Amino acid sequence: MFLAGTVLFAAATYVLMIAAFYYSRLRRFHVPVMASIMVVDLFFPIYLFMTHDWIRRLIEEEEIFTFLIWMHLFLVIALYILYYHQILAGRRLLRGEEEARGDHRSQGRAILVTRALVITTGALLVEPPQQE
Repeated sequence: MFLAGTVLFAAATYVLMIAAFYYSRLRRFHVPVMASIMVVDLFFPIYLFMTHDWIRRLIEEEEIFTFLIWMHLFLVIALYILYYHQILAGRRLLRGEEEARGDHRSQGRAILVTRALVITTGALLVEPPQQE
């Protein structure tokens, strides 16, 4: 079985995200960890674009027409939208607006589920190394 380094990295950051979710009362841990993971997730597609041959895979091999590619793309977009709303709710919480706590918590759960699906679909899209 082949597991790409990118999948292992994403899984490790997911475990860290779960820890930050459960230790949300420790703001000095929770806020920097979650913000860092969001920034990593934002730049991860750029890293993948720069290190993989997407023209060959998507255009020449016609993978752009597969359901899995589109599902992965829409899950990533959904994750980014959830991140945006999570940041807004988190900023309200840091300003002392306690009524934002419920939104922030439920969005956090949705992020955990969506990010797990993003990592899973990404792992299914990993291309095993070519054997010569």
